[in-house]
Amino acid sequence: MKANRQSRPSRRLATSLAAATAALALIAPAVQAQDKPVQLKLSSWVPAQHPLNPALQAWADDIKKESGGTITAILFPSEQLGKAFDHYDMARDGIADFSYVNPGYQPGRFPVMAGASLPFLFANGKEGSAAIDAWYRNYAAKEMKDVKYCFAFVHDPGTFHSRKKITVPGDVKGMKVRPATSTVGQLITSLGGTNVQASAPESRDMLERGVADAITFPWGSIGLFGIDKVVKYHMDVPLYVTPFVWVMNKGKYDAMSAAQKKVIDDHCTSEWAQKVAGPWADFEFAGHAKMAALSGHEIYKLTPDQLDAWRKAAAPAEAQWAEGVKKAGEDPKAVMDALKASLAKYKSAL
Repeated sequence: MKANRQSRPSRRLATSLAAATAALALIAPAVQAQDKPVQLKLSSWVPAQHPLNPALQAWADDIKKESGGTITAILFPSEQLGKAFDHYDMARDGIADFSYVNPGYQPGRFPVMAGASLPFLFANGKEGSAAIDAWYRNYAAKEMKDVKYCFAFVHDPGTFHSRKKITVPGDVKGMKVRPATSTVGQLITSLGGTNVQASAPESRDMLERGVADAITFPWGSIGLFGIDKVVKYHMDVPLYVTPFVWVMNKGKYDAMSAAQKKVIDDHCTSEWAQKVAGPWADFEFAGHAKMAALSGHEIYKLTPDQLDAWRKAAAPAEAQWAEGVKKAGEDPKAVMDALKASLAKYKSAL
């Protein structure tokens, strides 16, 4: 009888353990399915040593940490997965899972975003990145519907760098200029210049061969891409910024678990836009002093009258931009007012 009394708890324990094991067996596949490993291909077309790449890697490392190691990433810089011009379509088509895109490389395709590259809007790149992202979130789902929008950002303001000195808008007439964006290209055309299309990595060669006489570029990247070897005049004014976006393949996102999607969403914010853009903004800002220290280069400021002439010269480009926005079904005044309000909010307005 004693043995029987001892065996009953043992049998109950065994039954409970068996039930628990069976329950875990049912749950385990669901957990594994929910948290299956995901590896992301991140594509960046700037050189490996560009300050944007470490910032993107830090972003990816934080995603790995927050996902409990289930989301990992490999960064491919230097156009390894495709040309700079193709990066939006690369994300759309799944050639890359995340792509670094310059919307201005495809004139007319993203008319709303083009407004951010109109002259004399942005005072800086760091706060400006938070400002452009907060603004563009209202338009991205429609304008970039082929991809999952993550965030937008800008570099620190750029300007004209040229073989001959450019001080007034009339100096551009007859010149061949590589514009940073389609909006800057509209300004060049309205001033009687000719646009020469080239991605950043191709630009030095274009200038060296005389295919272009001038380029609009941020300060630090002039040295990074070797453009300081072929131009020597630099207009000292915050003329424009180039807007960029970091976008994701929709299918890759849709295949993730709800928990993994939340990790991605938490890393696609205005705060992360500023964090990723920050090191690059600092690099470009520091480029001004580096250029000033080089011999054989002239950095020149504009007089108030010259600056006023440039602001007036930019008006036709804004009118042309507005027409494109109207065709896309948006109100250009409302779009521009919203951008300026965001710039003021984030202390990045000129």
